[in-house]
Amino acid sequence: MPLIMGMSILLGCQFLGELLSRSLAIPVPGPVLGMVVLLVALLIHGRVPDSLRLAGEGLLRYLTLLFVPAGVGLMVHFELIKADFWVLVITLIVSTAVTLGVTGKVLDRLAKHYTRGAGK
Repeated sequence: MPLIMGMSILLGCQFLGELLSRSLAIPVPGPVLGMVVLLVALLIHGRVPDSLRLAGEGLLRYLTLLFVPAGVGLMVHFELIKADFWVLVITLIVSTAVTLGVTGKVLDRLAKHYTRGAGK
């Protein structure tokens, strides 16, 4: 029963995310908004329920299976990838650098904020 409750929570959050995305015409995928809904709910609740932890650990155990379709897609569409190889490589490098930079800035600001708050 706990596994069913955990999966219901996850699917319910995804459903709420889809509703928000479609009803407000937000250009963000529903599952991403669902994760935000889940995050807010967990912050309000203050802890992760055991049923949700059980469902999440079960999904993470088989996460590698989700990469099989992507690998097959790479092999099937190899000619398309080869045609735009350098564009893809440059895009991946630049997006990774931007992500690392933004993450570093956010972490730096959060660290300054919390060290200032701890010194009071």
